[in-house]
Amino acid sequence: MDRAPGPSVRLRLTLSYAGFLMVAGALLLAAVWLFLLRYVPERALIVPSGTPTTYDVFPVRSNLLRVFAPRAAGVMAFLLLFGLVGGWFLAGRMLAPLTRVTEATRRAANGSLSHRVRLPGRRDEFRELADAFDTMLARLDAHVAEQRRFAANASHELRTPLAISKALLDVARTDPRRDTGELLDRLHAVNARAIDLTEALLLVSRAEQRSFAREDVDLSLLAEEATETLLPLAEKHGIGIETSGGITPTTGSEALLLQLTMNLVHNAIVHNLPGQGHVWVGTAVLADTVALTVENTGEHLTPELAATLTEPFRRGTERVHSDHAGAGLGLAIVRTIAHAHDGTLTLTPRPSGGLRITVELPVSGAG
Repeated sequence: MDRAPGPSVRLRLTLSYAGFLMVAGALLLAAVWLFLLRYVPERALIVPSGTPTTYDVFPVRSNLLRVFAPRAAGVMAFLLLFGLVGGWFLAGRMLAPLTRVTEATRRAANGSLSHRVRLPGRRDEFRELADAFDTMLARLDAHVAEQRRFAANASHELRTPLAISKALLDVARTDPRRDTGELLDRLHAVNARAIDLTEALLLVSRAEQRSFAREDVDLSLLAEEATETLLPLAEKHGIGIETSGGITPTTGSEALLLQLTMNLVHNAIVHNLPGQGHVWVGTAVLADTVALTVENTGEHLTPELAATLTEPFRRGTERVHSDHAGAGLGLAIVRTIAHAHDGTLTLTPRPSGGLRITVELPVSGAG
């Protein structure tokens, strides 16, 4: 934004300091006049002979004024000079932290998000501003890095089905006698995978922008709907599902929260022990939040591995059935939807194997 140039803050503070000193000096001189000089007689006094006196000479107000006025003017001039010089120095010292924040802001505007102010000293208004600015830069830096990594991974994931489709078409072109039915089936599967990935990317973008209307939602009903929808998949892999919990009211997008629940239950089914696994889906009302918990059997996971499963395109390939490899966005979508609803996502490995995932959302009507 273009603005007309104006006086600097340092100059305005300097003039303020000098003006304050001038006003204080003027008030002091006025006090001297009001409470001291007013009692000095305007004319010389005649003292009768023989009257005991301490002083032989009585001052006259006019004489005192002639002596006092030049010195008062000198004092005011000194206060003005002292106020300007001292004010300029003090303003510079006071505004030095702000200068560092401004420099960091310029660097951030030029794309350098790794720079930090790191203002030393005890906490005051400037240091609180610097700390808040450093926190903002750290979050922006992490967000930009995550977006770049997400874009790179998304490009790679989208390129894979396109490359497969191109290879299949090239093979069909060079071999006209190839079975077109098999080719169409493979192209259909590759195209479906690309569509699923694109829809997942759009869902992540929509949730991050929070471009959805909020309404009252009962997580227990969504859990029941998700388990009923995915029951055929669970039966196909020999996975048992149990649901429990009462009414858990929250506020948000019913479609997004249903997608969150579907992803959790789907992951719990496909990342499981085929033929002997189990999934537990539960809802509960806590102090000021509602919780959706999805727990499943499976292989043993380390806390370090569990902490990385919410990253986009992160797959536990050793735990996934080949026919449901997914796009690697299931838990990333869950995390994004949870954060968009001011909630939290917690992944905890089970001691006996598998994973326990808990989503906590604000209870409806709280805060």
